[in-house]
Amino acid sequence: MLTNPQKKQLKAIAQQKTINKYQIGKNAIGETQLDLLDKALVAHELVKVEVLKACELEPMEVALDLSSNLHAEVVQLLGRNIVLYRKNKKKEIIKFKK
Repeated sequence: MLTNPQKKQLKAIAQQKTINKYQIGKNAIGETQLDLLDKALVAHELVKVEVLKACELEPMEVALDLSSNLHAEVVQLLGRNIVLYRKNKKKEIIKFKK
């Protein structure tokens, strides 16, 4: 569970940095998207996901589905954009300020 200062730091990183951005379209969430996002979270810990207007699901539903399937935390849901975080247990990439 992320604390508010940690979420604030992750939001700042997501806004500044050109982190990997993925899209969920009309086919919603499939195994391919889950596998791709899982690998991205292992490599980067932080990813942005854009829910396209063609997607039949609401962005909140997509965020909850992704977080439960990927065991990640939703850092931010802003409009149709979702920021997900999952700590890499082998090699920590993002260091939190104390």
